[in-house]
Amino acid sequence: MSFTESVDQIVQENSSGLLAAHASWARTRVSEVATILNGFPFPSARFRGDSGTPLVRIRDVQSYRSETFFDGEFDAAYLIERGDLLIGMDGDFPSALWKGEKALLNQRVCRVTPDERFYSRRLLAAVLPGYLASINQRTSSITVKHLSSYTVAEIPLPLPPRKEQDRLADALDSYLSRLDDAVASLERVQRNLKRYRAAVLQAAVEGRLVPTEAELARAEGRSFEPASELLARILAERRRRWEEAELARLHAKGKEPQNDAWKAKYVEVVCPDAAVVPELPEGWTWTTLGQPFEVVVGATPSRRKPDYWGGSIPWVSSGEVAFCRIKQTRETITQAGLENASTKLNPRGTVLLGMIGEGRTRGQCAILDIDACNNQNAAAIRVSDSGLPPEFTYYFLMSRYDQTRSIASGGNQPALNKSRVESIPLPLPPIAEQHRIVEEVERRLSVADDAEHSLTTQLTRCHRLRQSILKWAFEGKLVDQDPSDEPASVLLDRIRAERSAASTPSLGPQTRRPRSRGARAKQG
Repeated sequence: MSFTESVDQIVQENSSGLLAAHASWARTRVSEVATILNGFPFPSARFRGDSGTPLVRIRDVQSYRSETFFDGEFDAAYLIERGDLLIGMDGDFPSALWKGEKALLNQRVCRVTPDERFYSRRLLAAVLPGYLASINQRTSSITVKHLSSYTVAEIPLPLPPRKEQDRLADALDSYLSRLDDAVASLERVQRNLKRYRAAVLQAAVEGRLVPTEAELARAEGRSFEPASELLARILAERRRRWEEAELARLHAKGKEPQNDAWKAKYVEVVCPDAAVVPELPEGWTWTTLGQPFEVVVGATPSRRKPDYWGGSIPWVSSGEVAFCRIKQTRETITQAGLENASTKLNPRGTVLLGMIGEGRTRGQCAILDIDACNNQNAAAIRVSDSGLPPEFTYYFLMSRYDQTRSIASGGNQPALNKSRVESIPLPLPPIAEQHRIVEEVERRLSVADDAEHSLTTQLTRCHRLRQSILKWAFEGKLVDQDPSDEPASVLLDRIRAERSAASTPSLGPQTRRPRSRGARAKQG
């Protein structure tokens, strides 16, 4: 549906929906009660990050602060002040009364200035978001959606009597400000929960979450296997399995080793330099992901071969590696697909790590709860082959998400690779301690998840309450009507008579160019 069709449909819904007017009210349009000024295309060559006049772009409309500054001359007509009503003309069409400092109106942001004799600025700021959301929802677009000032001008508005508008604005300010305070408190708790999760994970991988195995062993008068011995045992077992597989491969080719020279092919992954890693708790040791665990990079069977796809073997795309446990996959491959690609079937308990992507994917991880293959954009870390709990490595990678992303290389699309993944340092506790850490992390994160669910529910209720308050307001049910108020129909007649008699149109300049040098203002 086009913008014009969207607006026309909204116009027809005069007595229904969220912003339906009370039967005794009238209807008007933005163009009848306000002027619209499109922002100016200030040259980006004069944009600065730390000095000049703040420049309001679409992303700044609801944040009330700008991180972009303009250091050139400008037409003072494009200065906006606190209280000006702004609309972002692209994306989700954000709108708000500007609460920031004096700033410049950049292109793709417009200022709507109502004639306060006819329409309350505060009421217009409450009305517009609902209409903009309706236009956005009803407009199809395969890319970014765009508004024009003409579309804004045609937006229909409920027109209460002018004095009732002020009463409505006062009531909405009271109700919505308290609701905004509640939402801000809930969102603050959400941010604190995020910090709490990060703190739990950090404490877990630093040995501060549960008593260490060394501490418990001393208290109980017993011995324990330190992680250094655990690691040596794992490495010996890895080498033994490799030698068995290598001998089997040689025998299959009819080659009988005459000496042990073939064993030199085994590649040992280097341990982190003790001088560059932090000190660990007693009983822990540093290793790397590639030392105790085999790291395998997946592959994608040819999409040109239909018989490679749709089989019974789960196949994980990197987009599914998203801090989760994978119990099923969006796609599957056949045995022929497995045999004709370099991907391998990974056992359950394998930890997957996203390696490519400038978005969130790179650095995210997941645990396989099923046997599955994966594509070339993820590394499979076969933790379960070592007998260690995969959850500890998973939570460790989760705790260092930003660090993992930072070790990627590449220009347009930074990426990890197998060797970089293998070289990631891993703090290794004794195995019994790993199990206790995992149990405590999951207990605490479960509490945080329950709290997060409750917060999300409360925020949803706040959103619905906001819609209800607005619905009551624009159905004429939020404040009492006063029979002594000038009727809306009389107000509308006065608006239209004044517009008809006016010598200049109410719709402001669409792309106002700077006037002569003398009419310009310099940034101070």
